[in-house]
Amino acid sequence: MTSKSAAAAARATVYGYPRQGRGRELKKAIEGYWKGRVDADALRATAAELRRTNWRQLAEAGIHEVPTGDFSYYDHVLDTSVMVGAIPGRHRAAVEADALDGYFAMARGTQDVAPLEMTKWFDTNYHYLVPELGPDTVFTADSAKQVAELREALALGLTARPVLVGPVTYLLLAKPAPGVAADFDPLTLLDRLLPVYAEVLSDLRAAGAEWVQLDEPALVQDRTPAELNAATRAYRDLGALTDRPKLLVASYFDRLGDALPVLAKAPVEGLALDFTEAAAANLDALAAVGGLPGKRLIAGVVNGRNIWVNDLTKSLATLGTLLGLADRVDVAASCSLLHVPLDATAERDIEPQILRWLAFARQKTAEIVTLAKGLAQGTGSITGELAANRAALASRANSPITRDPAVRTRVGAVTDTDARRSQPYGERAAAQRAHLGLPLLPTTTIGSFPQTAELRVARADLRAGRIDTAGYEERIKAEIQEVISFQEKTGLDVLVHGEAERNDMVQYFAEQLTGYLATQHGWVQSYGTRYVRPPILAGDISRPEPMTVRWTTYAQSLTPRPVKGMLTGPVTMLAWSFVRDDQPLGDTARQVALALRDEVNDLETAGTSVIQVDEPALRETLPLRAADRPGYLAWATEAFRLTTAGVRPDTQIHTHMCYAEFGDIVQAIDDLDADVISLEAARSHMQVARELAAHGYPREAGPGVYDIHSPRVPSADEAAALLRKGLEAIPAERLWVNPDCGLKTRGWPETRASLDNLVAAAHAVRAELPTVD
Repeated sequence: MTSKSAAAAARATVYGYPRQGRGRELKKAIEGYWKGRVDADALRATAAELRRTNWRQLAEAGIHEVPTGDFSYYDHVLDTSVMVGAIPGRHRAAVEADALDGYFAMARGTQDVAPLEMTKWFDTNYHYLVPELGPDTVFTADSAKQVAELREALALGLTARPVLVGPVTYLLLAKPAPGVAADFDPLTLLDRLLPVYAEVLSDLRAAGAEWVQLDEPALVQDRTPAELNAATRAYRDLGALTDRPKLLVASYFDRLGDALPVLAKAPVEGLALDFTEAAAANLDALAAVGGLPGKRLIAGVVNGRNIWVNDLTKSLATLGTLLGLADRVDVAASCSLLHVPLDATAERDIEPQILRWLAFARQKTAEIVTLAKGLAQGTGSITGELAANRAALASRANSPITRDPAVRTRVGAVTDTDARRSQPYGERAAAQRAHLGLPLLPTTTIGSFPQTAELRVARADLRAGRIDTAGYEERIKAEIQEVISFQEKTGLDVLVHGEAERNDMVQYFAEQLTGYLATQHGWVQSYGTRYVRPPILAGDISRPEPMTVRWTTYAQSLTPRPVKGMLTGPVTMLAWSFVRDDQPLGDTARQVALALRDEVNDLETAGTSVIQVDEPALRETLPLRAADRPGYLAWATEAFRLTTAGVRPDTQIHTHMCYAEFGDIVQAIDDLDADVISLEAARSHMQVARELAAHGYPREAGPGVYDIHSPRVPSADEAAALLRKGLEAIPAERLWVNPDCGLKTRGWPETRASLDNLVAAAHAVRAELPTVD
């Protein structure tokens, strides 16, 4: 096909869309179902209406082919486990009794049965439920969800493309089931899984699918020859099927590397590739393999993970280069739009000048449609759009909001000494033990306590002017008093103030730092019904005044026990924000670190002896390719140390991480030089404790013994058993006892019971330790 005809065939599409609805209707319906206020039929009706609304919006905007199957009540990987019948044995009875309740039991657990493990979806802040597989796993096809949603879209008169997690990525994301040998490789189940995918594809074809998209983002990571061979076999076998739709294999988040020739040669009809800056190498690699003659290429030229307007001229140049490399070139975002908020026009508090710089899902959809039109009909068909786009880009580039000379001067003056503690860990640990006087196996929590409806109402009342600042602060004081009193009665050793005043662990700080913008409606799914509003990092960062000192000091005045100061670290402040794309991330991280350093020093001056700087996103932001990791880890660990290194030796620095594969970053955890680290470990059965021991980690650690992302209350015996597993890897003098994560999302009854059991477990295991004279 000639370049001209390839351009004429250009169409607009997306891989996925935000699920929650404009007013987070899905969250409200699901949580109502859990609480018994919404029945199953009403929940399903809400979900169906949200899907119809999304598809209609996409079609009306000019999207030629809408995605189906990307909608989920909780997680699309969990949906895939249901589709292939990979139900853990402990959940089968619940699923057979009621499919919907069993689905949520796998996601959240019950009082009697633990949920599936949860971890981050590649290098995003979205969490997926990890498939549990073993040599005895039997796969069975259940395409009901995928077929039903396709038929819903087709009934609206739309062209629709079902989207599935691909078989190779599904197996590469899986882990050995409990009781299965740790060295079991789920990829050995590929030949058993492919016939199930074949059956699902046949069902979708029968339901009217012309194309089916199979997402294989795991192939953008470093893959062994055996794994690449598995991808070759998978798409050789699926491509050879006679009773199937056309197959589109999609990748995103990075360059494909050695997997690109594999997929280019596969007997499939199309590929979807990321052509944003993070994956720019895909363009040269595609040309090197001779393009995709006879195949469809979907070009992801609009960034699906950030919120800045696209440079339409630059994207059109990329698209023009791709013409002639494929039989047909279509236009899309780089990945599902699940990772951005729904609609920037809903934001009323952002200045119009700045709002024109932003593109949420609906605006990105418009950009995709504009690019497809420009590619198909020529730039003369979109002259108005190009002019407006150039003006928006120039406005941002020339805005004084983006640059603060004082901040840049301070960053330029940073030296290596600024990022080093004044004494080595051994000397600090002795000073801290003498200063704090804590027992063996000290108990603490991660920071937040339940955010009750009353607290959320108080914040809403303050914003609406129904109460004044004094009334709001009295409510916060009362909550802190209750939290401190509860912790004292429960017997925790190191307390927290509970973070009653905080709406979110990143947004709270972003609202008090210059350079950040906060949204009112910019919700993005983190996991299940948990949505966050990532702030927007638009300019240089500084801290005008203390942010946490007042409430931490007030909490400390209520108790003789140490109260931790609680901060969010610089890497997490970046990872859980929409970051600026006009300077290196390391430069931005240093700006945030210096602002937080001022806060750490002010907390210490105010009498805070234990300060926790959370970095749950350190692993999440790790580049997907090993070659890119050393540079990232160098500035990421430096930023943490720059934040914390200015304190006295007897001030104890904690950090916290959760829901990630920590084995990949144990050296980086060591390089942080924190005195204590707390980590998620309950769902993974203390795996991280073993990883720390294997590395020879020399400092104190608190692998979690209470899974806070499940409503179940662990017994004291269960927590004690996990604690004993921790002691097999970490000696008692360096082991802490804590939950996996903060308690913000839990209710007070389960929190009280769980922490009572946690403290009882610590006391029981302490009593088992040998007496030291």
